[in-house]
Amino acid sequence: MKLQRKNRLRALSLGAVAVSSALALTACGSDDNGEGNGSGGSSAAASAGSVKCDDAKGQLLADGSSAQKNAIDAWTKVFSPACNVQINYKGAGSGAGVTSFTQGQIAFAGSDSALKPEEVTASKKVCEGGQGIDLPMVGGPIALGYNVPGVDNLVLDAPTIAKIFDSKIKNWNDEAIKKLNPGAKLPDLKIQAFHRSEDSGTTDNFTKYLLATTPENWKYSGGKAWQAQGGQAASGSAGVAQGVKQNSGAIGYFELSYAKGLDTVAIATGAKAPVKPSTETATAGIAAAKVVGTGKDLALQLDYKTKAEGAYPITLVTYEIVCDKGNKADTLPATKAFLRYIAGEDGQKVLAQNDYAPIPAEIIAKVRTTIEGLS
Repeated sequence: MKLQRKNRLRALSLGAVAVSSALALTACGSDDNGEGNGSGGSSAAASAGSVKCDDAKGQLLADGSSAQKNAIDAWTKVFSPACNVQINYKGAGSGAGVTSFTQGQIAFAGSDSALKPEEVTASKKVCEGGQGIDLPMVGGPIALGYNVPGVDNLVLDAPTIAKIFDSKIKNWNDEAIKKLNPGAKLPDLKIQAFHRSEDSGTTDNFTKYLLATTPENWKYSGGKAWQAQGGQAASGSAGVAQGVKQNSGAIGYFELSYAKGLDTVAIATGAKAPVKPSTETATAGIAAAKVVGTGKDLALQLDYKTKAEGAYPITLVTYEIVCDKGNKADTLPATKAFLRYIAGEDGQKVLAQNDYAPIPAEIIAKVRTTIEGLS
């Protein structure tokens, strides 16, 4: 409260700075280094009142989901200057993050998939007296970005998507694609389907969608590792998006925040109209999610088969993975302060500004309560 009063007293003198700072935050992108070195100080001046630092200090090491990297960068621009805490989030992928967490190398991990039972067991070795838990923090659509000259309103359905990424459909003028796009001038152009080269929660969620909606066309078990043959591999969501941008005939899957400058596929779900990925359509898709975690774990079950009007079906939720008990004493204050901010009202507002979907109110309320009980 003292910090809030202080900010109010400073408001008259900050005036124009506060306005420009808010605009700067909206423009945050993946080119930020995410290290919280104070470069976003003016943004923090406008929003520092929403940050409760308590005894936070020093540096937080974290790693994991590249899907939320742009969100972490935007949050860090506010949090780091306000609390003088450096956030070093590598974004090397969900698999790498979970491994680093269970080995005790980082304070928290980001993962687009909830912890598996064996990963929970492994976490107990580093969470003294406790275990790793999943806190849903970031929502959003997995967009299918494509680079097909002359085609800017492409529609695909689940069977066609599965066949494209399984190298069963190899050309853009294939009859299955023509049937879904009767008015489009589809070129005689080879398809280059890009997928993730490393273990990825984005891959896990994308293939869960295919398994749920068209199992007859996707004969793989799913998981973080890409299993289909053929296609092009790239590292991280940024790498996949860059591959699509640079190659005519390419298509790939990545979070909407990485789709800038690319056309995205509208999905035929069985609703009256195909659904394009957006913050709003992803929120509608996530709204049907159910909490299936036990105790303090808040893992969600998504409905990939939704046919609701305006609900985008290929969504993911990124979890922040942290110990419920047994967090390291030197990083616990900063971890709680950061998680408290990003789960708070102002932190969740940042998501929509950066092409992510805020977590539904009833779920994020449980997340906030759980954060306060971390020890």
